Amino acid sequence: MTTIGGRRDATITRRTKETKIEVKVDLDGSGIADISTGVGFFDHMLDQLARHSLIDMTIRTEGDLHIDDHHTVEDTGIALGQAIRQALGERKGIRRYASLDLAMDECLTRAAIDVSGRPFLVFSAEFTRAKIGGFDTELVREFFQAFAQNGGLTLHITNLYGANSHHIAETCFKAVARVLGEAISIDPRQADLIPSTKGMLA
Repeated sequence: MTTIGGRRDATITRRTKETKIEVKVDLDGSGIADISTGVGFFDHMLDQLARHSLIDMTIRTEGDLHIDDHHTVEDTGIALGQAIRQALGERKGIRRYASLDLAMDECLTRAAIDVSGRPFLVFSAEFTRAKIGGFDTELVREFFQAFAQNGGLTLHITNLYGANSHHIAETCFKAVARVLGEAISIDPRQADLIPSTKGMLA
């Protein structure tokens, strides 16, 4: 982790036989995204995640796409979660909790988060199609599972209703982005405190 003038950023490099990934995040950015995973729809979703959380993200993933997109999506979630976790450090001063209902045309999705250090995912969304273009819709959950587990995030995502699978996926990413951005923001009333009666978040 690098902290300069109170900023919170991190770089994670992950290498396996299936993927090569480098992720850079700045939690105090403005939502600038520079993303290339080789999976077009996934790039679009990660761009939404960066833009609406106001986290600057640079993501470079090379994966075994000749097999399928699974390792690329899951391992990117792992690396991005690790980067967020590292950049948060002790999680001092953060607001910690946030929730939101996010609408997009016919679709409404709810997200709630606790940046607790304790990973847990509840994901409830039924897609109307198995694929969005060439992207498997089941990978939306796989990404968030890897992201929450490695980010130390308690994350609840519920699609309340929707007909278009693109909209359902996009509202999941946008809703998570908004609650993540809110929960990791600094509360000036407790900027030097860890928001837990335990005195730590781990």
